[in-house]
Amino acid sequence: MTRNRNASTRALTKRELNRALLARQMLLRRHEVAAEDVIEGLVGMQAQVPNDPYLALWTRIEGFQTADLARLFEQRMVVRAGLMRGTIHLVTARDCLYLQEVTRPVMDRMFFSGSPYGRSLKGLDFEEVVALGRKLLEASPRTRAELRPLLATHWPERDPGSLAYAVTYLLPLVQVTPRGIWGKSGQATWALTETWLDKKLKADATPDEMVLRYLAAFGPASVMDIQAWCGLTKLREITARLDLRTFKDENGRELLDVPDAPLPNPDTPAPPRFFPEYDNVFLGHADRSRIFSGTYADVEFPRGSFKGTFMVDGFLSGFWSIDGARGSATLIIEPLFKLPRSDSTALVEEGSRLLAFVRPDADASDVKIEARK
Repeated sequence: MTRNRNASTRALTKRELNRALLARQMLLRRHEVAAEDVIEGLVGMQAQVPNDPYLALWTRIEGFQTADLARLFEQRMVVRAGLMRGTIHLVTARDCLYLQEVTRPVMDRMFFSGSPYGRSLKGLDFEEVVALGRKLLEASPRTRAELRPLLATHWPERDPGSLAYAVTYLLPLVQVTPRGIWGKSGQATWALTETWLDKKLKADATPDEMVLRYLAAFGPASVMDIQAWCGLTKLREITARLDLRTFKDENGRELLDVPDAPLPNPDTPAPPRFFPEYDNVFLGHADRSRIFSGTYADVEFPRGSFKGTFMVDGFLSGFWSIDGARGSATLIIEPLFKLPRSDSTALVEEGSRLLAFVRPDADASDVKIEARK
């Protein structure tokens, strides 16, 4: 096993891991940096909810505007595609060509064993399905609803919905605009990645670079953390050949890291931060204790209507939502526990900035802290 000869085996506290994560996730302060650099630096951003990356970038970039990301979509410099964990991520075009090849086993596994669609098509020649799907999408981007009848004519005895899912899981695809552009809407419409970007996938891609970039953005982390983030398995053989430094967590588990990555003082102040419904800062580890003040199992996440999350002192501290008609907007903050007055004041101030970003059209706005419903 290759390891940095200067590696430290000291144990890192939960708070040290928290501050390391916040620093690498650009959450200790806002940065004056281009959106595409942040997207690549974070190895993509969770994006199954189309507007989520806008909020995630706003909380990290000084002066970020929705037009900054919308322009990248329109220029095809960023795309939304099924990648890590089989979920939709926002990535740069350059990263898509690389990551889509590396995470191909994840998408295959999600279809064949992680969904009902593969099981319902047992015994089918999937090479034929993929070949027809490619031909249909070479002609034009299509929704799953548009694919269903076209595929059903060839396999009338099979479930057309499952056939459409086979195409969108087993081919390297991106979801095309206007879906993903702030203020616009549209059904999830799929195009071949190489057609949409007019470039070839990186056929010789290996997980090595992805693992190193993950550690730079989320480390120090365990092999299980890396696997939970990307969905790949058996990554220990990958980390064994990389030059990494090692630590332990408070429970004695080995943590890996890239050389010279920041490990801020655990007492470094962390300002309040608001997040969208999904953000990889909360999803990037198997052991999420570095970002939860209690245990992950103790947190009851809302279901149904939209609820974003927020941090106080670097840890998940509650949820938020916006109420109001077009002429007004009220940000409702629901803490998980009673907040000190100073934290409440700072949270309301940051909440006012959030409202100005999300609802610039509101004639009247307000921020309220309320008990969880």
